[in-house]
Amino acid sequence: MSGDSEHSVYLERLKERIPHIISCRYMLAIMGCLGFVNVYAMRVNLSVALVAMTASNDTADNYTNAECPAETYNSTADQGEFDWDQNTRGQILSSFFYGYLITQIPGGWLGGIIGGKHLFGVGVLCTTIFTLLTPLAARAGVSYFIALRVLEGLGEGVTFPAMHAMWAHWAPPIERSKLIAITYAGSQLGTVLSNPVSGWLCSTTFLGGWPSVFYVFGTLGLIWFVLWTALVHNTPSQHPRISPEELEYIEKSIGGKKGKAIIPPLLAMVKSPCLWVISISHFANNYGFYTMLTNLPAYMKNILGFDITKTGYLSAVPYMFNWLIIITGGLVADYLRFHRILSTTNTRKLFNTLGMTLPATFLVLTGYVGCNKPLAITCLIVAVACGGFSMSGFNVNHLDIAPKYAGVLMGFSNTIATIPGFVGPTIVGVLTENNETRKQWQIVFWICCGVYLLGFITYLIFGSGVEQEWAKDSYTDPQTTEPLLQESEEDEGRLPYEVPYLANDSAIQKNGIVPVQR
Repeated sequence: MSGDSEHSVYLERLKERIPHIISCRYMLAIMGCLGFVNVYAMRVNLSVALVAMTASNDTADNYTNAECPAETYNSTADQGEFDWDQNTRGQILSSFFYGYLITQIPGGWLGGIIGGKHLFGVGVLCTTIFTLLTPLAARAGVSYFIALRVLEGLGEGVTFPAMHAMWAHWAPPIERSKLIAITYAGSQLGTVLSNPVSGWLCSTTFLGGWPSVFYVFGTLGLIWFVLWTALVHNTPSQHPRISPEELEYIEKSIGGKKGKAIIPPLLAMVKSPCLWVISISHFANNYGFYTMLTNLPAYMKNILGFDITKTGYLSAVPYMFNWLIIITGGLVADYLRFHRILSTTNTRKLFNTLGMTLPATFLVLTGYVGCNKPLAITCLIVAVACGGFSMSGFNVNHLDIAPKYAGVLMGFSNTIATIPGFVGPTIVGVLTENNETRKQWQIVFWICCGVYLLGFITYLIFGSGVEQEWAKDSYTDPQTTEPLLQESEEDEGRLPYEVPYLANDSAIQKNGIVPVQR
């Protein structure tokens, strides 16, 4: 039989063996996605609500003095309750990330010990409770408000590491890109939903106007927590409703039951160039993402001249396209890897390059299109949307280089990547305080461009999709099943069925899948 014929037979029989999309691993992806919808909706709703909450520098006179011709000003919707200047608002927006920074690495470590289900659920629940308390804290005073945002960040900080720790047990290597993409695309979907709904709620009298933003999204978070607790389980072997076929497929793919890696090889991790370039790209991506996430509503109102209701809807559009690119990119990345069009390393580098260079280019262009509102919005949409490519670049790469320690690695890189959360808004606040002009925003966009390019260059040179030696040698379980789809330096770029040790796998032969002999 020719290599092409064997390839076709393998693909067809593998397709028959893999469960359909209504499966436990896809249910986990969907519930994880909805979890991130909730946490990001509760994180970013303040960016819109804060515009309605404050009045001191946002009077009708100042609004109509936006550099671009302003639309009809809605004075009743914009009479804020609090007298906070731009610098204070920047501190409020950035305070969340001080708490978020602290629990990243502990979250990855705890996820490896107790499992990601309860850790992720509690992280979302903490965010939910503090969101419901936001109106009370804001009215108590700025210091109480900032303290509450720090506590909210502490709870939410474990979510990404916990989810990575779960996928170390659930994601077959050849499906990593799409499963991770579906899950983490919830962050963009949450932004898509939160921005327009928050803008609309602020413009109404429902539950007092802006407080309704926090009550509505907090309630949705509580509903999600109940469903997550009932439907999700830490590992495939613990799931009472998983089919035997799916359980065998997952455990054969990722190596069966592994011993818990309680004490990761920290020195080897810190010395790994692969982890550092992931962290630099993570930092670069988040710098641009957080800068726009927290300041896009203000830019669209104060520079482009949109009213607050339309600002909420327009701010959501870039993240809708970002969500579409994340989902599509995950599917394409796994297709390229599975069909050996590109190796895992080159696939990650391709998507990371697109996710860094395109946002850098179009953010800079945004500052130079003048008051051409359609063109400015188009540039912003492309800039934010194309950041979604990097989800199939650096963001899944932790699972490639060290699947057993993916939660800890995500905690490490996300700790570094959280710094832009308070640095970005602070820089914008300093540059635009009492001087919110297009020229100042051009500086903001050029800074973003430089940071993006740093992530692009370092990852292109040093990035890798190969499992690292320090991840293989630690905590070896002699009863662990050999993974079917794990790459090494020698196997980099081969299709899974071409890895030599598959030829002797009884489970594969039993199901009629014939490996290619080298």
